[in-house]
Amino acid sequence: MFDPQPAIATERLVLRPFGPSDADRIRSVVESGARFLPPGAPGHVASVPQWLANGVHELHRSGQGIHLAMTDRNGLIVGAISLFKTVWGAGTTEVGYGVHPLHRGRGLATEALRGLVAYVFAETTLRRVDLTANLDNLPSLSVARKAGFTWEGVLRAAVLEDDGPHDLVIFGLLRDDSRTPADLLPRTELRTGRLLVRPFAEEDVPDLAATAADPLTQSMTGVPRNYTQAHARAFIADAERMRLRGEGVAWAVEEEEGGRFAVSVDLRDVDWGNRTGEIGYMAAPWARGRGYTAEAVTAIGRWLLQEQRFHRLRLRAAVSNPASQRVAEKAGFVREGVERGALRGEDLVVYSLVPADLS
Repeated sequence: MFDPQPAIATERLVLRPFGPSDADRIRSVVESGARFLPPGAPGHVASVPQWLANGVHELHRSGQGIHLAMTDRNGLIVGAISLFKTVWGAGTTEVGYGVHPLHRGRGLATEALRGLVAYVFAETTLRRVDLTANLDNLPSLSVARKAGFTWEGVLRAAVLEDDGPHDLVIFGLLRDDSRTPADLLPRTELRTGRLLVRPFAEEDVPDLAATAADPLTQSMTGVPRNYTQAHARAFIADAERMRLRGEGVAWAVEEEEGGRFAVSVDLRDVDWGNRTGEIGYMAAPWARGRGYTAEAVTAIGRWLLQEQRFHRLRLRAAVSNPASQRVAEKAGFVREGVERGALRGEDLVVYSLVPADLS
């Protein structure tokens, strides 16, 4: 069984059991409609006393877990975190959490999660903590990664919610894991003389779709055929999940003057052991011939090699696409050879950029 009265202190929080003295705060939360309390929390204020006296403690009495309030330095409940589905014989448990909407974006969930798993491994015999999050819940995916959990897989259409089925990501943390977040690239902005290089946003969907559906883009890249705004929206979401897994990152490039989307650039196939990755890009039809792509790739290449300490960047361009080859060369990439039949049977010219190439 878990300790019935743990008090887990972190830098800004105390995690402790709910109790009768929380009645006023819980009534306020219930009246506001804020959703962050554990499963089974009351839907009406009249049920609050009974829940605090009994309902919230049933999980602990069953031996399968515990619900804890997440309180700030002033004792205000700002969230909740729980252990459940505990199997003592197997040494496993699962963690879930929620933060009051007014207190999100401050890293409290990550802090609470790190504090609770440290307590679990220090004070119990459990060897593994599971965590699940909807694939489209990017903030929760980020919390799991920052707390040192390992992304282990995706269960397709595993949960059914009001808007339909959702994919579920499975994370795990073992007692002997380092609990240090995996390497990943930060969300950042870069500026050149004419361009802003930034993370993608929802507003980029129409222009990204038009760029990827353009006949030249379709013929020279591996983007899906019959590209639609749904494809663009999925790409933007997938790009952020790719970043959270440490596998790469994608940027939208816009004109400083006018602010219109001009180029998409991405880094993929990141190998953190060797600090290598591959650069890809596609220019919007209305932005071609102005040197924007080379300007953006130059800035990104320098940032990766100089500030992120990458050792090598690869870039491949179709043999039949001299414009893309010129982009690589203007950005300082060195031609290495030809990879035969690499893209739907098309030969690709292979380029690379290493720190020694920077002048």
